[in-house]
Amino acid sequence: MRRNFLKLFSASVISLILFPYKYLYSATKKIINQNLTEQQKHILFNEGTERPFTSSLLYEKRDGFYHCANCDAKLFSSNTKYDSGTGWPSFTEALPGAFNTKTDYSFGMKRVEYHCAKCGAHHGHVFDDGPGENGMRFCNNGLCLIFKPTN
Repeated sequence: MRRNFLKLFSASVISLILFPYKYLYSATKKIINQNLTEQQKHILFNEGTERPFTSSLLYEKRDGFYHCANCDAKLFSSNTKYDSGTGWPSFTEALPGAFNTKTDYSFGMKRVEYHCAKCGAHHGHVFDDGPGENGMRFCNNGLCLIFKPTN
């Protein structure tokens, strides 16, 4: 137990030391949608997080697809969306090839972070506590998504 804590703590300290490089790296990601708000840019390119329960997409019930707010890549189908109670739009699975992942050690824990495969923009984290067959929960920042209904 202590050994795991020390590993996680060390990784967190290293991420804090490298914190300024996170913002340098974000400058290399390309803003495609010139109409993004400052808050969207912060989340998409500096791996920020919106406040929970603030996204209007939490209440979206129509059929359609969720797209990346930066590059318009199709990411999720509405039939995989569910109410996780976490305050962010959640999905049981992404469309094939929609995301690339990396390990995130911020906040003293190990998480899997996912980014749009097309433009590299940060969207959220994936957890293994979802209700679907695969047990996945894609916890997405609502400001990173654009919903397009099928009708």
